[in-house]
Amino acid sequence: MKTFKNALLAAAATCAVLASPVLAKQAATTVAIDAAQPGPVIDRNVFGQFAEHLGTGIYGGVWVGKDSPIPNVRGIRSDVVAALKAIKVPNVRWPGGCFADEYHWRDGIGPAEKRRVQINSNWGGVPESNAFGTHEFMDFAEQIGADPYVSVNIGSGTAAEAAQWIEYMTAEKDTTLAQERAANGHPAPWKVPLLGLGNENWGCGGAMSAGHYVEEMKRFANFTRNYNPAQRDGEARMKRLAVGWDSDKLDYTEEVAKAWKDHVYSWDIDGISLHKYTTGGWPPHLPGSGFGTEDYAASIADTLTMDTLITKQSAVMDKYDPAKKLMIAVDEWGAWLAPTPGSNPGFLQQQNSLRDGILAALNINIFARHADRVKVANIAQMINVLQAMILTDGGKMVLTPTYHVFRMYVPFQDATFLPVRFTAGELMLAGKTLPQVDAMAARDKAGQVWVALVNVDPDAGTSVTLPGYRSAAGEVLTAPRVDSINTFAAPDAVKPAPIAGKAGGAGVTIALPPRAVAVVKVSN
Repeated sequence: MKTFKNALLAAAATCAVLASPVLAKQAATTVAIDAAQPGPVIDRNVFGQFAEHLGTGIYGGVWVGKDSPIPNVRGIRSDVVAALKAIKVPNVRWPGGCFADEYHWRDGIGPAEKRRVQINSNWGGVPESNAFGTHEFMDFAEQIGADPYVSVNIGSGTAAEAAQWIEYMTAEKDTTLAQERAANGHPAPWKVPLLGLGNENWGCGGAMSAGHYVEEMKRFANFTRNYNPAQRDGEARMKRLAVGWDSDKLDYTEEVAKAWKDHVYSWDIDGISLHKYTTGGWPPHLPGSGFGTEDYAASIADTLTMDTLITKQSAVMDKYDPAKKLMIAVDEWGAWLAPTPGSNPGFLQQQNSLRDGILAALNINIFARHADRVKVANIAQMINVLQAMILTDGGKMVLTPTYHVFRMYVPFQDATFLPVRFTAGELMLAGKTLPQVDAMAARDKAGQVWVALVNVDPDAGTSVTLPGYRSAAGEVLTAPRVDSINTFAAPDAVKPAPIAGKAGGAGVTIALPPRAVAVVKVSN
């Protein structure tokens, strides 16, 4: 029987272009859940978000200012906060991205009219007002109920600057920086659960060699001390994440893991990052809407290579960390497509279709299968940029298909992974061999079993039988076409609908429509 793992390996392979775009289909799938052999917990932080100072991701997407006619709380738009609270965002990575390694935190504190205005040289060459700084970000995170994931500037900053920023955010009392924070409006220290030590320092973060980055990273890890008394020990302590994977190169991962294995008492890290975008080939060129079968197949095949990349990085880390004390943080992932026509190409604005919802589900399922290593992931990006949850235009807001997948997957946050056995099937699409069906299961803290199902086939439905269960009910996300999108004029063109299974002698069977993502609660 072809397992899903084998299907994933096949997904990346291409074959000769065939006359018919779809040659092999699977009429039915049996998904057997091994509830007696639970795996690791699917950390809620794999559902993290990413908010960089890029395009209208922050300004217009999150921040509209206190005097805006758009409803807001202290300048942060209320409609966006409500939508993000509904998907229980666990953490938000900020201020970047490439922007992080040019960000100097003092530019973003104090009276807004006195903050430095600079050019955002990474993204569009537009002025950056620094109106959204540390206090505004922390307020935003608190409003949506998320933990801050702060990236410090290794590229153009200093260890002293980073250390002072962490002190400013976390010192409890009686230091000059804590008093300055209080004078700026926040007497109590904040918690900083996650700290990124740079970003892509092999590229936009300074074009450093792996060895040079490791030496810098060790200094920053040593001096970035968290002073919040609630974060000094145990699981509550701040986790430091180093830079890893570099565009199919593992030199950063190798050097960081090797250094950590023999690290001295004065520094430590808790994980290594991995960045992977679904592009279908570089530079990003696939359209966000109006695409055909060939572009859809290229996107699916590319996104499935996430499994291979995690496996490769895990293998390197296993050499130095067989006990798996270090996590993988996939803190940039998602579809990177061609910019929306007429937009500033440096703003990375793109549409978000049903295809992107399918891509999100496939990636989350992969993270769940690697839950022993993957503890953090951040989709890029939260609002108006790349594979966004939300699109805004002035006072208007629309939820994307990707948003709906994240909301449907909320039950998997901190749930226990349950192994599944199934035949993925082979879908021959535009010359690529893809798995037709994907499945993932987990048990939540209340003991309820949840199953996620994906039908990759853009044209044909299938039935899925879950042996040993008598009922299945939940939601399904589909639409008339894989390139169906939500717009401000038609915001509900792609939205979830109820779905339920039918009990039979073999178990409960679900009729899964084509091009669909379903999440169901099952019971005996």
